[in-house]
Amino acid sequence: MSASTLEIKNLHVSIEGNEILKGINLTIKGGEFHAVMGPNGTGKSTLASAIMGHPKFDITEGSIHLDGEDVLEMDVDERARAGLFLGMQYPSEISGVTTSDFLRSSINARRDEGDEVSLMSFIKEMDAALDELEIDQNMAQRYLNEGFSGGEKKRNEILQMMMIKPAIAILDEIDSGLDIDALRIVSKAINKHRDANFGCLVITHYQRLLNYITPDHVHVIMQGRIVKSGGPELAKQLEADGYEWIKDELGIEDVTVGQKA
Repeated sequence: MSASTLEIKNLHVSIEGNEILKGINLTIKGGEFHAVMGPNGTGKSTLASAIMGHPKFDITEGSIHLDGEDVLEMDVDERARAGLFLGMQYPSEISGVTTSDFLRSSINARRDEGDEVSLMSFIKEMDAALDELEIDQNMAQRYLNEGFSGGEKKRNEILQMMMIKPAIAILDEIDSGLDIDALRIVSKAINKHRDANFGCLVITHYQRLLNYITPDHVHVIMQGRIVKSGGPELAKQLEADGYEWIKDELGIEDVTVGQKA
């Protein structure tokens, strides 16, 4: 299996006529971990949702391609089958569907007919992933995210990533709601998944996550644009000095785009 490439060019995204993203350019290749940081309301979560095709977001200009295929022509489920995965900031609850059934269906949706994962292989792999994330085995038989705590929902998102094995994962503030121990466990699992065929976009506010998951590239979004990129040292500087020095350097007065995004 060859490594995938997600290529975003000049992406403009609006919500109800309010432009949130104003020309994002970003390329993520298999084997690369990218971190996106920035103040509230600058478009980080909008970027994640637009990539996965949330109907709330209107793409007015630009393109998104995965291995040369036009992502914007795909429905949400097609994007998932093509190898994109979104670890959501606020995971949804789905009553009537167990975590186990959801995972097995998601895995088989990416496989050819007649090549579905066997029940025994699925159970063995799921049990190992549950143990790695220190998730109670009984959680797999509960309805997806129903009654889960915030931290349990975030661990469940990483469980899905581990089982589905996407080509490119977008993790939207996966660290929010996690205590120190849970953050360490989740980060270890994400790092274990890291290889040449897996690319990851990590959206976060905090250096603390990047202390565990070292990015190859760090990008700062302000006013709906990537205004600065660098290596892991950029995230450490942001943690130490905040965003004011970037605003001063670039002459930016207002970092928000009108709403939390």
